[in-house]
Order: sequence, then structure tokens, then C-alpha cells
Amino acid sequence: MEITYTKCGDYLLPNLILKPRKQENLNKYGLMRLNYLKRNKSILYQQLLMQDKLYDHLFSVSVEAKEKVNYLICELVKLDDSINEKLKATNRMLWVQKMNNCKNIAEEIVLKELIYGDTI
Repeated sequence: MEITYTKCGDYLLPNLILKPRKQENLNKYGLMRLNYLKRNKSILYQQLLMQDKLYDHLFSVSVEAKEKVNYLICELVKLDDSINEKLKATNRMLWVQKMNNCKNIAEEIVLKELIYGDTI
């Protein structure tokens, strides 16, 4: 692949064209990963951006994070026998508290491993 340049004043700027592709919206995990890369891993962010791999990376992280959060929530609910339909029917607020606790634990694990981790 040959790179062509356009002269702009005293500078030669590369003519970079991104390949058109269908882009789906990123979920909150993909956006969190983007912010983390911009603020804390600027070299990795620039590399992914220049290689046109940034969106693919962010999308894969967002999908993987969402799936892992859902899986962990299910596993945590299975570990706690008190979270069941009977509790939901009798004491909805306690059920919501327990479910939110499971979600928070799952998200904390995913944030540490996938969003703020150094894996690609």
C-alpha cells in the first residue's frame, strides 16, 4: 500500500482514508475503555487509532464485558439461596438490594479485568 501526500503550506500531510464499515453503538463498557485508553494508555490508544483497530477493540471489549457481567450476576445469584421469587414477592426492596449487590460485584470484577486491564 502506497501512501500519498498533499502539500499544505510547508507540510506534507498523508492522505488517509478509513475503510467504510457499519458501526454499531458502543455500550457503557466500550466507552469506559475508550476513556481509560485516552487518559492512561495514550500510546496504545494512538497505535490502535492509527492502525484502524480502535473501534474493533472497543466493540469486542464492550460485548465481552456485557456477557461477562450477565454471567457473573447469574452465578452470584445461584450462590445466594435467599435470592428467589419468594423473596421478590414478599420483600421486593430486599430482593432489589441483593440483586444490585450482585450486579455491583460483577461490574467491579469486569472493570478491573477488562476495562482497566492491559489486555488486548
